[in-house]
Amino acid sequence: MRTLFFDCFAGASGNMILGGLIALGVDRRELVRQIKLLNTAAFEIEFTTVDRSGISCIHADVRVPNESRHRHLSDIRRIIDESALSETIKLRANAIFASLAEAEASVHGIEIEKVHFHEVGALDAIVDIVGACAGFELMGIERFACSKIHVGSGFIDIAHGKFPVPAPAVAKLLAGVPVYSTEIDGELITPTAAAIITTVCDSYGTIPEMVVEADGYGAGTREYTKFPNALRLILGNSTSTISAVPGRETVVTLETNIDDLSPQILGFVMDRAFELGALDCWFTPIQMKKNRPAAMLSVLCEPEKADELRGMIYAETTSIGIRSSVSERDCLEREIVSVSTVFGPIDVKIAKFNGVVVNVMPEYEHVKKAALEKGVAFRVVSDGAVAAVDRNARPAANN
Repeated sequence: MRTLFFDCFAGASGNMILGGLIALGVDRRELVRQIKLLNTAAFEIEFTTVDRSGISCIHADVRVPNESRHRHLSDIRRIIDESALSETIKLRANAIFASLAEAEASVHGIEIEKVHFHEVGALDAIVDIVGACAGFELMGIERFACSKIHVGSGFIDIAHGKFPVPAPAVAKLLAGVPVYSTEIDGELITPTAAAIITTVCDSYGTIPEMVVEADGYGAGTREYTKFPNALRLILGNSTSTISAVPGRETVVTLETNIDDLSPQILGFVMDRAFELGALDCWFTPIQMKKNRPAAMLSVLCEPEKADELRGMIYAETTSIGIRSSVSERDCLEREIVSVSTVFGPIDVKIAKFNGVVVNVMPEYEHVKKAALEKGVAFRVVSDGAVAAVDRNARPAANN
């Protein structure tokens, strides 16, 4: 699986991500061409090679016209949706801006659509986010992971005044993400970068097991003494779904809370999830703000299926943010055998732990069909199939 690892020893910013992608080998002309598919005012990006404490890095200087307007989430969505960008880029960019809006709304205690984007709503942030998404697609990235994030220290001046580092919206975005601070003064992780990383990444900490293909450094604008203000991106091929422990595999859980969608559509979403390869899908009744009854949608999938399933959820539901978590699951050794019963042949799933049978379960559809055809109770057919399984000499599994 083609994997991108964000090594945030000096935090990250939108232009550092763009510079790192160019350093990894993304064609700069094609990247700019993709971004210019946006229906926005003219902009320019200058990529230059610079030195950061002895490390050669690419610095991306995004130049846009001066803007005095503030944008709402709907304005940004319109710009993205009306562009000629691919659907994958649109979905990912919209998801990133939705995460930003959700964080800002939480900080200010207002509805998401009332959020005025200040720093992150400027055209340069739109260019950074869309450019990052375009670069991910050009490189064919299938999985994203990130190190612990160095957030910096001290205070920063933003539109609402002087705030501690990390700024409130950044702190919201980094909830659940491992971070740390040192004596380095200033904001090292920006809202734009925090939104990009937390939207696409499904794991944090040490670099995942993978075969490294390339690495590249995107330069930050500020320069420090004996501290490389740069973001390292590492590209490789991982085999994260293959575990050293037999029967154990890595899975991703996608979750979102929904309080304004028809149950009929939720049923359709479950069907689509399984069609797209989800391992499982379920709903949990919950109570949301303003005492609204709601459902939490949960989708379990393999890591390589996560992006496609995220896109489906955003396209088919009213969700504007999805929580992702990575975990391991153990699966028992299993085989399906066909047994002869008085009701006809029935497939039975046999599960073993350390070679010992611990579960015998007749296939539901086979039992249902036989019960209806023979006019007997479902449990009679099921019990008959279990009884027919010879535990001393089981038939070979069907291929």
